[in-house]
Parts: sequence; C-alpha cells; structure tokens
Amino acid sequence: MHTVLTYVVSLFVIVISVFITLCVKYELERLFHEKKDVAPFHICNVVIILMVSFAAHAVTNNYFLGNEFKLVMPLLILTTMIIPIYIFGHFAFEKYKSVYRKYDTAENGKVLVLNEKYVKKKKLPAKLKNYNAASKEK
Repeated sequence: MHTVLTYVVSLFVIVISVFITLCVKYELERLFHEKKDVAPFHICNVVIILMVSFAAHAVTNNYFLGNEFKLVMPLLILTTMIIPIYIFGHFAFEKYKSVYRKYDTAENGKVLVLNEKYVKKKKLPAKLKNYNAASKEK
C-alpha cells in the first residue's frame, strides 16, 4: 500500500512537471525563433521531469512513509512512467498550439490567415461590453 501511494504522488508530480516543462519549451522555441521541435529541449525536459519525480518519490518514501530507499528500481519505474506521459502531453500540446495559433505566416514573414478559432476564443463577454464606458466619454 505504501508503494502505491508513493507512485501515485510521483504520478501527480510527473503530470504537473510535464505541463510546466512543455510550456517552458514552447516559450524557449519562440524566443529562439525555432519553427520545428528541437530535440535537446525534449531531452532536457525528460531529465528535469525525472529529477523532480525522483525527488518526490524519495521524499514520500523516506520521510513520510519511513521505508528504505532504493536507487535503481524506482529510477527505471519512473522513467517508464514519464516517457508515455510526456509523449502524450507533447502531442496534446502541439494540437492545442496549432488550433489556437493567432495566425499563420509565410516564409517572408507576412501574415497569411487569421485563425477564426483564436478570434472566437478571445471575445469579451456581453456584460463587459460597456465596462468602463463612463471613463471613455471624458
């Protein structure tokens, strides 16, 4: 029972870490103006997720449950948990990123098409339409 609790906590930490590292990877790719995925970012993300989940596993196992800590077996189990979750998260993030992209650009940098789903997503609610109207009249 203690082992299951330890791996459930690790799974929770893995899911959160995958989301955060994929967001950071996306921002780094935008910063470096990369048009396609960069393999070193993926490798670094998996290593970072492995370190965070291994730390969560060690803390849960040693301090909360008082069990003996092993090194190799939890590392292999956590790696086999991380890889499918990261791949699934990456494909889900790429689909979300492509659906809600603001616009598509050509090779020369000109805007080709505004994405209608992005425009629909960013509309203000009707009750905020006249928000702060009094200050606009001045």
